[in-house]
Order: sequence, then C-alpha cells, then structure tokens
Amino acid sequence: MTTTDPQRPFTGSHILRTALRRNTGAMAGGTVLMGLYQAGETAFPIALGLIVEHALRDRGPAALGWSVLALAVIITTVSLSWRFGMRVLQKANTTEAHRWRVKVAARGLQPVARDVDLKSGEVLTIATEDADQTADIIEVVPLLISCLVAVVVAAVALGLADLRLGLLVIVGTAAILSVLSVLSRRIGSSTKEQQARVARAGAKVADLIIGLRPLHGFGGNHEAFRAYRKVSTEARLQAITVAKVNGAYAGTAQALNAVLAGAVTLLAGWLAFDGRIGIGELVMAVGLAQFIMEPLKLFSEMPKYVMIARASAERMALVLAAPPVTTPGTELPSPGGDIEVDGVQYGALRRLKFRVAAGEFVAIASYRPRAAADLASVLAVNVPPDAYEGAVRLGGRELGELSVEGVRAQLLVNPYDGEIFAGTLRTNIDPSGTGKRIAEAVEASMLTDVVALHREGLDHGVRDRGANLSGGQRQRLSLARALAADTDVLVLQDPTTAVDAVTEQLIARNIARLRRGRTTVVITSSPALLDAADRVLVLDDGVITAEDTHRNLLAADEDYRRAVAR
Repeated sequence: MTTTDPQRPFTGSHILRTALRRNTGAMAGGTVLMGLYQAGETAFPIALGLIVEHALRDRGPAALGWSVLALAVIITTVSLSWRFGMRVLQKANTTEAHRWRVKVAARGLQPVARDVDLKSGEVLTIATEDADQTADIIEVVPLLISCLVAVVVAAVALGLADLRLGLLVIVGTAAILSVLSVLSRRIGSSTKEQQARVARAGAKVADLIIGLRPLHGFGGNHEAFRAYRKVSTEARLQAITVAKVNGAYAGTAQALNAVLAGAVTLLAGWLAFDGRIGIGELVMAVGLAQFIMEPLKLFSEMPKYVMIARASAERMALVLAAPPVTTPGTELPSPGGDIEVDGVQYGALRRLKFRVAAGEFVAIASYRPRAAADLASVLAVNVPPDAYEGAVRLGGRELGELSVEGVRAQLLVNPYDGEIFAGTLRTNIDPSGTGKRIAEAVEASMLTDVVALHREGLDHGVRDRGANLSGGQRQRLSLARALAADTDVLVLQDPTTAVDAVTEQLIARNIARLRRGRTTVVITSSPALLDAADRVLVLDDGVITAEDTHRNLLAADEDYRRAVAR
C-alpha cells in the first residue's frame, strides 16, 4: 500500500490526489472496461441503423443472421464489460474508503490532545461518511471518461451521417456541462455545511446519552434537550437546502439532456425529410438521441460527485492535518512497574510528588474531585508531558521520552466513566480476544451475577454504551476489562461508585488479591478500597498532605475521617 509523506500537509486536494495515485491500476482497468461498455451501448443504435440500411438492399437470410450475430456480440460485450468494470472499481473504492477510515480513526485515537475543534461525534462522521464519499472519486473519474467516450462515439457517428448532427451533440454537451458546473459548486459548499451540522448534532446527542443520568439528577435534561433540538433543527434545515439544490441540479440536468436529445431527433427528422440522410441513418440518429440521454445524465452528474468528494476530503483534512500538541518519544519503559510523580503542577495539582514502588497497592484519597480527575488525565497521557510542570516517570523514564505503545503496554489508566461498546460481555472484557485472565477478572469485579443472569453467559449481547446494563453493571464491566488486561501498572479512578457497600467490600478484597505483586494505584474515597491498600496518600489542595494506612489515618486525622468515613 502506498503511504503518504508524513511531512506533507494534508489538504483536501492532497487526499484526493493520493487516492487517485494509489489506485491508478484499478482505475485504468475500470476505465477500459467501462469505456468498452459505453462504446458497446453506443454501437447498438449504430448497428441497428446499419442493419436497417443493408436490409433494405439485401433481404436474404444470411444478412439477417449476420445482423443477429453482430447484435449478440454487442450485447455480450456490454454485459461483461459492465460486470467486470464495476467489480474492479467498487473493490478499489471500498478498499480506499477503508484506508482513510483507518487513518482518520487512528488520528482520532491518538493519546495526545490535538489542536482541532472537532468533537468525537464529528470525527466519527468524518471516519465513516466522509471517507466513503472521498473514495467515490475512484469510481467517478472512470465513469466520467467512459461517458465522454460514449458522447464522442455518438458525435462521430452522427457527424459521419451529417456534420450538423455531430456538431449539435458536441456543442450541446459543452453547454450542459457549463450550466451544471455552476450548480455543482453550490452543491459542494452546501454539502460541506450539512455534514458539519449533522456531525455536531451527533456529537451533541452522544454527550446527552453519556450525561443523561446526571442531567436528570439536577433537572438539567430539559435545557440539554432544547440545545440538542436547536442543533438538530439547524442540521435539518441545511439538509433541506442541500435537497433543494440537488433537486434543482437533477431537474436542470434532465431537462437539458431531454432538450438536446429532442433537438438531435428533430434535426435528423428534418434531414431525412429533406433527403440528406437515409432511413438507416435516421434510425441510427433517433436511437442515439434516445441512448445519449443516459451517458449525458451520468456525465452531467459527475461534477456534483466530484464536489461532494472534495468537500468530504477537506473535512478529513481537518483531522489529518491537525498538528500534535506534542510528539511522543521512542524509548521503552524499563521493566519493574514503579511509577513516580515528581513536582507535577497542572490544573488543581500543585507540585504533586509521590512514588509507588513496583508491586505496591496504593490508594489516593483526593478531597477534591477536580484534582483526582487531573491526576488521572496526567497518568493516562491525555495531557501531553510538555503541558505541565514536573515529570511523571514509568520504570525510571519520563513519559515524554517513551513511545505511546511502550506506555500502553505497561500502564493502564481506567477512568470512572470507562466506555462500553456494542458487542458482548466477552468482547468488552477482552476486545483483542487474547486475554488469559477473563474468568479471574469477572470474579474479581463481581460481574459473575450478570454473567449468570443470562443464558448466553459472557456472550450476552451488550448495546452501544451499555444501554441495556445498569450503572453498576457498566462500572463492573469496565473494571473487569481493566483487570483482564493484567498490565504491570494499573490505575483505577473511582471504580466502585455505582455499586452497593457489600459488593464494594468484596471487590476491594478481590482487587488486592488479584493484583498482588503488580503495581496498583486506586484514586478513590471508598473506605473499602482505602482499607485494602498497602498505604493511603491523602491528596488535598493539589499536594500530598498525609501518608499512612487507612486505619491509622482514621484514628489520627480528623479531616480524613470526615472525608472518607460513611
């Protein structure tokens, strides 16, 4: 597979050129086959005209047999060339769309922030619809050339009968394309705006689904729904605008094509009446006038698809051209599994400093949720290392020096709102299908009751975002996935906020047992998890203010006791 130069800036034109360049072979083969198809289609009325012309002179069975054979050859050529030509082009189209989907998705999944004003819903739309529409250029160009072949063959055939017929087809085609090119530019700009508004509406509804429970809790759901209705209405109105423009384009194209076909038919009839062309040539001209409407229709639609592909490519360029805020390193972390936060200042964190030794189970009790969230973001490399002061070291090396793959192989940070995907319980716990500790993870996270509840067990279906699971079940499923990964260093952020106290106690013991010998950090205010940890770090006002076991802190620290005792 041809790759693009990473140093070259991504633009819509660059994306289209890349797609065309690496599919040159498929497009050449498809163009030949589709050109043969259009030539065969054009040859059919020409052959009919010649058959009528010769039949008037020679009425023998031999002439009839040769005529039928010629028509059979033309029909066979048309059928086979269409079948194999479209197969080649659609395969190339599908493959190219897949390439761009993967590239956009990979860029959207980069662990460092990117300077691009797009929400996840918009990136999803770009990775699906825009990737497909951009790849359509691979079919558009060969079809455009094949339609041009049909028009040229028809013009030449009519020109041989009478020069005025050929000139009429050429001049009429040029006039039609000139008129439609103006409308196609309007379609491109309108479609680009529609795609952006639909993507914004999709991002808004995704945010609503995620925050629906909290919104209901403080009565903000009605205001949120009004905000969604506004962006949805904007998307609907823009879709209506695009539909009107497309309708005007299609209607204009159809009318102009019909006018040209009618003009060719009338001119041929007048020439035949005047004795300037024969009956066979009249049959050919009338047949070509009817046939030419189809390639002219396709030919006139191609500029519209080109503009749509260009608009989609420009939207993909928004993601692909966005420069990274930071560039990950190339080193690998040293084995050992220790993690150190050295003087980190970011958000609510104030020169935060602590170290967790390899194999240790440490709980961090944060008095402020903002500080807990900022710490989790820093450890998860959601915040690039050069965006905060201080350093985070994994296995003795700073995160900024390490490759993303190296960090991910040794460190996993599981947020409190871990995503649940459409699929099954099993695919959510073990997405790669290579996990070896699924059973232990299910048991440790107390997900066993969910598995036992359904006849399919781990193969029970899960809807998108876990819509058919309760909040506690989603949280335990996310925890099971984190435990099944079995990484050297595991950071959990509030993993049990949606479960009852008894289940929470069992989960805390299970995590300590399953993670024995592995480095584990839990950011939590849960007494059960705090008690299960080897030691507790108290995070207050952005710094560590106390360090001891949970029980010692309960006995000696009044603020700690008020913060975590239930």
